[in-house]
Amino acid sequence: MGVLDDIIVGVREDLAERQAARSIAELADVVAALPPARDPMPAFRAPGLSVIAEVKRSSPSKGALAAIPDPAALAADYARGGAAAISVLTEARRFGGSLADLVAVRAAVSTPLLRKDFIVSDYQLWEARAAGADLALLIVAALSDAELARLSALAAELGLTALVEVHTPEETRRAVDAGAALIGVNNRNLQTLAVDLGQFEALAGLIPNDRVKVAESGISGVADVERVASAGADVILVGEALVKQGDPAASVAEFIAAGSAAQAR
Repeated sequence: MGVLDDIIVGVREDLAERQAARSIAELADVVAALPPARDPMPAFRAPGLSVIAEVKRSSPSKGALAAIPDPAALAADYARGGAAAISVLTEARRFGGSLADLVAVRAAVSTPLLRKDFIVSDYQLWEARAAGADLALLIVAALSDAELARLSALAAELGLTALVEVHTPEETRRAVDAGAALIGVNNRNLQTLAVDLGQFEALAGLIPNDRVKVAESGISGVADVERVASAGADVILVGEALVKQGDPAASVAEFIAAGSAAQAR
């Protein structure tokens, strides 16, 4: 069993507990009272590089990264730095996150929010929207074509923008064929945890230019930002490099400037 498979086993166990405590009907009542979700796509399609800045306490590959006692304060720093969206990891076992983090961040910022988790059921999309998310991650490696189509359709119905994540040429084809408008190339192999920025360079050309291309994972500094921006990234998703910095707002702004300059060359 690879790392992704192992994570999903735990995700399903935790999901069953939450479903037993709160019905979809209850979540639907919450969602019905919310204002419309924020659309991140105009910012992502605008000239220049966009940054999705991540609230990330730990990871399976690196262990503990940062305590982040106040995720709302970190998110406010990201927003001040110009982040086009903020990703909040809500998976508990490997990443130390929770839906409570997402709720806290939603109360603190008006920036579009991504629920970053291993979404395998309709229930998780209802949860995401009820907690204030505007985007949700769908990992192609974790889903069949039918599941990807169903979850993409439900996300759209709920007003959520789906970030459809790929790792291989075949997964990229599946995402494109599914009509995904926002496609993320994860430079980390979720079964082995190996990272290679060449992954984005290899797969970006398989994504039509009318889709928004996101480079995820392994972006640790300005040189990496410039590399993926030059290879066609419209957006980067960065967590570790930001949570370990003393001034996350300045780091976000630096990455935006560097990537935008690289795109213009």
